[in-house]
Amino acid sequence: MKKPEIGLNASSSRVIVNPVDIKLLENKDQTFSFIREKYGIPPNWTRPQGFITLSQMILEQQVSLASARAHFLKLNEYIKEFTPSAILCLTDEEMRNCQISRQKVKYLRALSLSIKNGDIELEKLPLLDEAEIRTQLTAINGIGNWTADVYLMFCLQSKDIFPVGDIAVVNTIKELFQTQTKEEMLLLAEKWKPYRSLAVYFLWHYYLKKRNRSYD
Repeated sequence: MKKPEIGLNASSSRVIVNPVDIKLLENKDQTFSFIREKYGIPPNWTRPQGFITLSQMILEQQVSLASARAHFLKLNEYIKEFTPSAILCLTDEEMRNCQISRQKVKYLRALSLSIKNGDIELEKLPLLDEAEIRTQLTAINGIGNWTADVYLMFCLQSKDIFPVGDIAVVNTIKELFQTQTKEEMLLLAEKWKPYRSLAVYFLWHYYLKKRNRSYD
């Protein structure tokens, strides 16, 4: 799914990537000016809220985006409608025939069951504060901090998220800042507050552009 780029006249109150916050972030750290001058402004990556996107994020854990996309499409084509009820009706064999690993079968079922039981209402997450959203998401088997972070950024446009476990973020920080440990990275990111999501978008943008890759 291609992620749209954001125009420079976008409201800073609604999106992560906007001219006001870019200027403020660059005032805090000129590294982001360097990235902008070299590769331009990052896209404002977004994804729809809800069950389908969260399922896709589960499938994206620890595999390439291309593999995750292929597995999702195979599963999506197999069932009439991508819903929690449809997932729960599938057998292990049917899921494996769609190239879903045994572990991710458990995770998709755990998410589906949480929604069916009313343990989480995804449509109400935007009404909650970030800490409660994270608590509800990570209570589901298979959803850890990385998945919660990505959902908060891409789906809810939370502005101050720093996914320290993200490989692309870690590798880019190591390259640009000569920072090696998790503790050092967390300390470095402190000065980017309250625009850490924007900083992450710049770091992802640098990582992809340097490798001539796209996130679509």
